[in-house]
Amino acid sequence: MSTPQPQSPQAAPAWQAAPGPSYAPAGPGYTSPIPIVPTHLGHAVASEWTKIRSVRSTMWTLGVFVLLVVGIGLLAGAVVSSSTSEGDLGDQTALSFGFFGILLGSMCIITLGVLTTASEYGTGMIRTTMVACPSRGRVLAAKAVVFFAVAFVVTLLSAGFVAVVHVGMLDQARRPTGEEWLKATVGVSLYVALLGLLSLAVGSIIRHSAGAITIMIGVLLAPLVIAIFMFSSSLEKLREALFQYSIPNQLGVFYAASLSESGPSGWDPLWIALGVTAVVLGAAFALLEKRDV
Repeated sequence: MSTPQPQSPQAAPAWQAAPGPSYAPAGPGYTSPIPIVPTHLGHAVASEWTKIRSVRSTMWTLGVFVLLVVGIGLLAGAVVSSSTSEGDLGDQTALSFGFFGILLGSMCIITLGVLTTASEYGTGMIRTTMVACPSRGRVLAAKAVVFFAVAFVVTLLSAGFVAVVHVGMLDQARRPTGEEWLKATVGVSLYVALLGLLSLAVGSIIRHSAGAITIMIGVLLAPLVIAIFMFSSSLEKLREALFQYSIPNQLGVFYAASLSESGPSGWDPLWIALGVTAVVLGAAFALLEKRDV
């Protein structure tokens, strides 16, 4: 009987036998060449500022806004100046004719506010944004800060320019007081910026550009249009309330051109817009944390 011979071990494959690179663990004195900086809201604001000034929709929308505010405002002033004589305007100030351009231009701010949030959901880029900044609340806060600042500054420059030209053009009108200057420039700019911020919050909630823009245009125009066609005496109180609290009427308050004799006056429209915007923006923050991207 033959005894079994011990078998020699098989050689390992070359890909297993090849020695791999050895990595020495970093010592206690190791310093990474990549700087590690704790992120904060300022970084998110810088990112959103880069976005809003680099997309074409911002330039086009704000360009049309300035064209409407300045173009229609100056056109209204020129028509009034050529068709009126001394004393025809009574106690009306020259600033009141900037209302028409601001009313139409506000639709551009509404559109831009919606696009600032909803467009990223439409393209899917919101996922990239959330990967870069996992704090969802910080992203929305940065969008709100950047958009409000841009909308306020652009509106202030446009409305201020129209106001200065109107005062020089319309000698027939009464000279505005300091408070009237403040309301027709800073006040209306804050109101329009808040209206755009409300649109931004609605865009974040709806996550659909066309749907959110439709809702906001309805909020802007529907109450006034509905009130115009309310002929029944039983609906008189509702009709008057729709007139008083419609956005066109609230904008007119800043120009002393209110569509109704009662309702909001002075700075009331600004506080109304601030309260409504705060509620809707708070809802947008709450839903953003609960829903999937």
